[in-house]
Amino acid sequence: MSAPSSQVMLYANDPVKTCAFYEQHFGFVPSEESQGVVELHHPRGGLILLVHRAAKSLKGNQARVKLVFDVENLEAFRSRALVNGLEFGPIHQAQGYGFANSKDPDGNGVSISSRVYRPRQGS
Repeated sequence: MSAPSSQVMLYANDPVKTCAFYEQHFGFVPSEESQGVVELHHPRGGLILLVHRAAKSLKGNQARVKLVFDVENLEAFRSRALVNGLEFGPIHQAQGYGFANSKDPDGNGVSISSRVYRPRQGS
C-alpha cells in the first residue's frame, strides 16, 4: 500500500498558462487530465497540484492560495527564476530562514522559503 499524497487544487483563469508556469519555474510535469482537472506532479515527489478552470464568479487576481516551495539557496533560485521571466520580491529574513514572494499568472501567491533548511533548536 503506497502512502497517500497531498494535493492542492488551483483555480485558474487560463489553465494552460498556469500549468506552463509551474512546469517552467518549478519543474512540475503534467501526468493526466480528467474532467477538466490537470494533475501536475514533481519528479522528486511531494505535493500534487491540481489545476482546474476557475468559475466566472471568481474575481480576477483574487488570491486563492499561496504555495510555498522549499529552496535551500534562495538567491541562486531567485536569480535563475529571473532569467526565466519570474521575478521574486526581496528576500526577507525570519527566525533562522529567508523567503521571497511572487505571484502566478492567476494572482495566487508563490513563495520560496529556506524554512525547512533552518537549524533546529537542540540539533
